[in-house]
Amino acid sequence: MARLDIVHFGLMGAALGLAYLVPFELLLLAYVVLGPAHYLTEISWLHDRKYFLPHSSIPVLLAAAAVGAAFITDGYWFGVLFWITFVLCALLAAGTTAMQSTLIMVGAIVATLFIVARGSNFIVLGTLLPTLVHVSLFTLVFMVVGALRSGSRAQAWLVGAYVAAIVAILLLPPSASTVVPAFARTAQEYFGGVAPALGRVLGIGDLTLDARLVGLLAFVYTYHYLNWFIKADVIRWSAMSTRRMAVVVGASALSTAFYFYDYAWGFVVLLGLSLMHVVLEFPLNAISLRQLGTLAAQGVTRGKRQRA
Repeated sequence: MARLDIVHFGLMGAALGLAYLVPFELLLLAYVVLGPAHYLTEISWLHDRKYFLPHSSIPVLLAAAAVGAAFITDGYWFGVLFWITFVLCALLAAGTTAMQSTLIMVGAIVATLFIVARGSNFIVLGTLLPTLVHVSLFTLVFMVVGALRSGSRAQAWLVGAYVAAIVAILLLPPSASTVVPAFARTAQEYFGGVAPALGRVLGIGDLTLDARLVGLLAFVYTYHYLNWFIKADVIRWSAMSTRRMAVVVGASALSTAFYFYDYAWGFVVLLGLSLMHVVLEFPLNAISLRQLGTLAAQGVTRGKRQRA
């Protein structure tokens, strides 16, 4: 097992342990301290790769849509905007052939009809896509694609450990006690919408932001950030000029400081940054989903040939 894999397991274990010990505190601190650094460094990395899009003007429009979305108070239209941007990014980035574009379009139409059948589903989509889906499901997709492409057993074990950690939190939730009670109130205020949205998906009408869900969010958010930082040498997100690095570090520190100075306005700033990095990552998400489908199909074909 490589040294990086060992460190990776250690960070995942640390995130899980802290999610059990101080779930409310970990969720808020990870979001306001690690979050801005992740958003800005990833946007910088995506910028150097032209955001995996064919035209340079598209990322500008996506960023503008993300900033505008931060000020949309109607959950329905917020969800509509996010769904439209995701579908467009999938068509532009993942549809490399006419067949792929057709399949994406058909899938998007079917999914849209399903969502429109119940208008509240756009609210659910707008709540979960930039939060739980982004930090857990897409993270898992990246991990699985990396494990399949590398053929590394260690990375496969990392995938298994990640899923096992989530299952452990759901089956054996952490304590609801807090070291800083104000953090629990803040978590309810800013992440409370995740509970009813997830409850609608799971068919649980009275789901609340209890210790189980907070522990889950604390783990997946923290690991999402740590998983990015540990890949500095792998995907070279830190390969930027000294000037840009200074801007990223300064803006990240300023965003965190602004939150602690006035958390209401600070949260608006962090929300704008968070939504921007989520939307700008949509093309990469779509490409990763396409790659996962391709790798899965290749695995099935290979298995059939071996059995023949």
